[in-house]
Amino acid sequence: MRTTMRESKAQRAGLPGLLMIATLLIALAACGGGAAPSPASTPSSNASAGAPTTPPALRGVIEIDGSSTVFPITEAVAEEFHKANPQVRVNVGVSGTGGGFKRFVAGETQISDASRPISASEADAAAKNGIEYIELKVATDGLSVVVNPKNDFVSCLTVAELKKVWEPSSTMNNWNQVRAGFPDRPLRLYGPGTDSGTFDYFTEVITGKTKASRSDYTASEDDNVLVQGISGDRNALGYFGYAYFVENPGKLKLIAVDNGSGCVLPSDATIESGQYTPLSRPLFIYVNKKSLERTEVAAFVRFFLQDGAALAKEVGYIPLKDQEYANGLSKVGG
Repeated sequence: MRTTMRESKAQRAGLPGLLMIATLLIALAACGGGAAPSPASTPSSNASAGAPTTPPALRGVIEIDGSSTVFPITEAVAEEFHKANPQVRVNVGVSGTGGGFKRFVAGETQISDASRPISASEADAAAKNGIEYIELKVATDGLSVVVNPKNDFVSCLTVAELKKVWEPSSTMNNWNQVRAGFPDRPLRLYGPGTDSGTFDYFTEVITGKTKASRSDYTASEDDNVLVQGISGDRNALGYFGYAYFVENPGKLKLIAVDNGSGCVLPSDATIESGQYTPLSRPLFIYVNKKSLERTEVAAFVRFFLQDGAALAKEVGYIPLKDQEYANGLSKVGG
């Protein structure tokens, strides 16, 4: 690129201009006798005299792991950040919120994606290992309850019905057990694995206790696997983050949830307003405080908070209010 710019400038100057420059250079050389440039003309003295300088390019590797729900936002931020800083590699894993925290509190990652707040035991492990952290809210999400598009008999389920299906003691294996009038068809369940923050949140608000769930279902920490399973099984019922429903139009049928005030479908409006209860929740990133001393990590976190609203919306999540992002920036010195 530099060569091309130089060539274009020379072409615009033309041959007469080049001859004049050459004549001046010869005269200067004759007067100076080939002496070294004076201190006033060296790059370092120019910089000290207030001449503009280009900041050094950011470089390094940033390790991130955690929630599959937060992953689409972080991946989008990482891609945009890399475009502006090509010498920084951002590795984003999907081990689930619990799996991400295991690595984070051991000091293996600089940032942890989380779809729930850090637990007391995880916080204790971080303290034991000397890991100080900052919790940053980055978006709001709703959980989607979904079935196969060929399911033509259910459009809404109550919280009580979902509890009966998913509680640890449940033996329901047929749709006609969920509600009288539903057809005699096998009920096959799909949901996040036990390391997922989505699993933790769903069990807390639906079955009444975190991690209290039946275990005989198809589980995965990767929501894309659940999408594929449900879209290929006409008898399926499952749940995962709302953004994954938005990203897969036509593959899934969204089910409204009745918490006692009528059936409500998740949408940007109902999630943001709190009408879609109890299945809406905040999403977080956790940042190792020590890692913020690395310029590339600090720049990435600031970029996340400054550009996160647009990118969160782009991948199907509900952005925070501007003040909430500003509060986050103040925590990291932005």
